[in-house]
Amino acid sequence: MKKFNLDTIIRPNIKNLNAYASARDEFKGQAEVYLDANENPFGQYNRYPDPKQKAIKKRLSILKNTKENQIFVGNGSDEVIDLAFRIFCKPNIDKALTFSPSYGMYKVSAEINDITLIEVPLTKEFQINTNQLDTYLKDETLKLIFICSPNNPTGNCFEAVSIAYIIENFTGVVIIDEAYIDFSSKESYITALDRYPNLIISQTFSKAWGLAGVRVGVAYAKQNIIDLYNKVKPPYNVSSINQKEVCNALDNILLFEENKALILEEKKRLIEDLEKNPFVKKIYPSEANFLLVEVDNAIKAYQMLIEKQIIVRNRNHVIQNCIRITVGSRSENEKLITELKKLSLKLV
Repeated sequence: MKKFNLDTIIRPNIKNLNAYASARDEFKGQAEVYLDANENPFGQYNRYPDPKQKAIKKRLSILKNTKENQIFVGNGSDEVIDLAFRIFCKPNIDKALTFSPSYGMYKVSAEINDITLIEVPLTKEFQINTNQLDTYLKDETLKLIFICSPNNPTGNCFEAVSIAYIIENFTGVVIIDEAYIDFSSKESYITALDRYPNLIISQTFSKAWGLAGVRVGVAYAKQNIIDLYNKVKPPYNVSSINQKEVCNALDNILLFEENKALILEEKKRLIEDLEKNPFVKKIYPSEANFLLVEVDNAIKAYQMLIEKQIIVRNRNHVIQNCIRITVGSRSENEKLITELKKLSLKLV
């Protein structure tokens, strides 16, 4: 593995930054009277939230078998992505890399931060061709590589040997986005953190945990990287209400497992029903809670489903004649299948 030196890829202004110290950072304990943060003394949510999200991290450290100081809790995974650009990439100088097609927020966040994003095409099987990467890996201005696995919108996981090759031959930071890992049969790369000092794992409560409206994402990494995240983040980046909802979910693992099992069962049924429909040309293998489906005419199919008050994602501009279908509840899936059967004669 190539030598990774965190100090060489941190932006100098971030390295020298004096982080904002909130009132709750300065006082660590319990008191009867709080007059330190200019809060309103009245109201149910009048106090600032825990800036360190200690209750969430305590639960996650047990669930994920990792240390609390290796966990960052953010305002959705989008904050995890954005802060990576802010910490490691100098605007209009440094670069990042990802694979295409993939999650569109990498590109948006790169553009917001004035960072060039290199998009390397995946193979026809939606895998990484490592033979294309050597030139990029030698580029000293390349600081970040984003790997979405399971990938959005394709649904597949990338081969472990390809991911290992990237991590071991890159002197920058590799971020593996595992938003859909709970639905996958593959093991999370959290177990690899001890081996790879340049690795960040991004996960979310928006998918398998059913808390998309709460907007909480998590990053796992070595403590020195997590310290940088905490240094740069806004002091109160996750609200008290959102922290409470996440803790409630983490205290009810049984419900989480039951709901996930139902989704995976429905996914299997949905695949079986879609395979019977003549307008469906291909269903790509998926390790997520969605299916990438090739049809005769994605644009027409998408519009006709809208007319029936059913919304799927039109991915035709990314992958020709493909729509992305999220696995819903049984009644939602049955309504989709019923309408697709009605539409099949028009679409073929």
